[in-house]
Amino acid sequence: QVQLVESGGGLAQAGGSLRLSCAASGRTFSSYNMGWFRQVPGKEREFVAAIRWGSGITYYADSVKGRFTISRDNAKNTVYLQMNSLKPEDTAVYYCAAQSPDNNYDSRYPDAYGYWGQGTQVTVSS
Repeated sequence: QVQLVESGGGLAQAGGSLRLSCAASGRTFSSYNMGWFRQVPGKEREFVAAIRWGSGITYYADSVKGRFTISRDNAKNTVYLQMNSLKPEDTAVYYCAAQSPDNNYDSRYPDAYGYWGQGTQVTVSS
């Protein structure tokens, strides 16, 4: 079992930065792929970024590539999302998710993840 708690959301101006954190409980955190998704009311949950547990290979949505960076600290059981050059269209609730080692589903899709945090609101003003 993995429990996830996000933090770091808030209000930022366009062009500004925020860093989201996701603290995970559980001894096997280091073996889980981790992802960030976001959702606005009335729309489906959208992939933002993912990082593989072993290789550290990262994946990004085209809309955030070059602006956002996902990273993880296995010693602290924490995954981060550094968001730079924020745009108003980045406004959403951001969710952290964990993909168990026995799930080989594509990490860019919500169905790959069995564990989700409660979400943290990010609002970017123009």
